[in-house]
Amino acid sequence: MRVALSIAGSDPTGGAGIQADLQVFRAHGVHGAAVISALTVQSTSRVHAVLPVFPSVVLEQLRVLLADFVPDAIKIGALGSDDVVRNVTLGLGRLPVGPPRVPIVIDPVLAASDGTALLERRAWAALSDLIGLATLVTPNLDEAAALTGCDTSSDEGVQAAATAFVSEFRAEAALVKGGHRDGPPRDLLAVREGATVSFTWLDGERIGGGPVHGTGCALSSAITAQLALGVALHDAVERARRFVAVALRHAEARGKLARFLCYPDVPTPSGG
Repeated sequence: MRVALSIAGSDPTGGAGIQADLQVFRAHGVHGAAVISALTVQSTSRVHAVLPVFPSVVLEQLRVLLADFVPDAIKIGALGSDDVVRNVTLGLGRLPVGPPRVPIVIDPVLAASDGTALLERRAWAALSDLIGLATLVTPNLDEAAALTGCDTSSDEGVQAAATAFVSEFRAEAALVKGGHRDGPPRDLLAVREGATVSFTWLDGERIGGGPVHGTGCALSSAITAQLALGVALHDAVERARRFVAVALRHAEARGKLARFLCYPDVPTPSGG
């Protein structure tokens, strides 16, 4: 049995956050473990409050869990505060050095769709340090611009931001998601290869139907599940993008604003 660990905030609607991560892991046949980093008060239309978990409790959750077993992959989402980010970084120091290293996917969640901050501004520097542990970081255009200072309104700017995540922040790879631009979504995968960075543009389809809750969480957790199953990074990204596209096509309306993704079961790869 493969195990993926989510370190993320709680979403009471179940459409995003740690609840969505566990649903995605289950759809991939992966057992989901969880360390809650923040509590939220939210509906499908807005976030009313964000309450970070005591940083010492986050650290203790990680220490006890990682002393017991090592997950096959880790996904990190919303962390809430500077101290929580630092304690997650400290807790991950319990992981085996490798090789192979435990894959870590970081979704650098800065704000909710309604603009509510999910990570305090003073925590951005600590988050940049945490990104240095990442196998893959998955910012959207706004997050990429905020964290790197690059103008992501053009392809050249997106490439500059992706390069910064890999070359300056020291992530092994970055997937800059282009869904917030007009037209068909176009993501950029940047991978460090020795002293250089390779780039692959990934074209997608704009799937209509109105607002959907939790697509970013679903994509990063699907990539994490694929990595936990032993799939190589580029293939994991491509499979996760297809998984989310199917979930979008079958999304159903719930609540006052958003639709929820409907996750398809994914056949476990041979030997997974």
